[in-house]
Amino acid sequence: MTGRRVALVTGASRGLGAAVSAALARDGTDVAINYLRDGGTAEALQKEITTAGGRAALFRADVTDEAEVDDLYRRVVAAFGGVDVLVLNATGPQPDIPIEELRWQDVLDQLDFFVKSPLLLTQKAIAGMKQRGFGRIVHVGSDVVDLGPPQSSAYVAAKAAQLGLTRSWARELGRYGITVNLVAPGWIPTDRHEGIPTGTKDEYAEQVPLGHFGVPTDVAEAVAFLASDRAAFITGQRITVNGGNTLT
Repeated sequence: MTGRRVALVTGASRGLGAAVSAALARDGTDVAINYLRDGGTAEALQKEITTAGGRAALFRADVTDEAEVDDLYRRVVAAFGGVDVLVLNATGPQPDIPIEELRWQDVLDQLDFFVKSPLLLTQKAIAGMKQRGFGRIVHVGSDVVDLGPPQSSAYVAAKAAQLGLTRSWARELGRYGITVNLVAPGWIPTDRHEGIPTGTKDEYAEQVPLGHFGVPTDVAEAVAFLASDRAAFITGQRITVNGGNTLT
């Protein structure tokens, strides 16, 4: 190890993952930027981090594929010596599908990102975390578990399963100095939301108690906090970052 902590952030080339990577690097953490397709944006993020005095490297891999996760972790360890912070952010398409048209494969597609991938990555990371007596695992979830939007049942079910993993793993790993938490964003507009009508966005923002959308850095700051020593006694928790949109 370099003496600095190392974070592996999945799906980190753009959107929330990029903001999380930048926040962790600002806090003095070396960042392994995982991406699959957006190599250009991943390179731009790496340059941004290194220009600001941080340390980051790029790692292309499909984190839903077991062999690629094995290779990814091997390469990260070779570059940085280990992983202290694991941020499980990778996601895929989230199509609206009515119940009548929903196939089991549609459910499995969501579980690949939010159950299979976190499992594969956590299994690789925890051996070193246990040895060092320190680890931070942060899932990026969603407030849809509370909202239950229609035609999104596969996505909602997978995100609910991700929260279940968080709670169970927190109990299992706490004795080793490893915390496991989840940050649940609301709708945070990123480039993946381009093309959504302005009226739809305005309608959503008006119902948020704070009266406006959040931005990726809002989510990134919550993740950075949970990854830090300041959150040493917090585990098994969900921090919802949505301007109060799921207040009950």
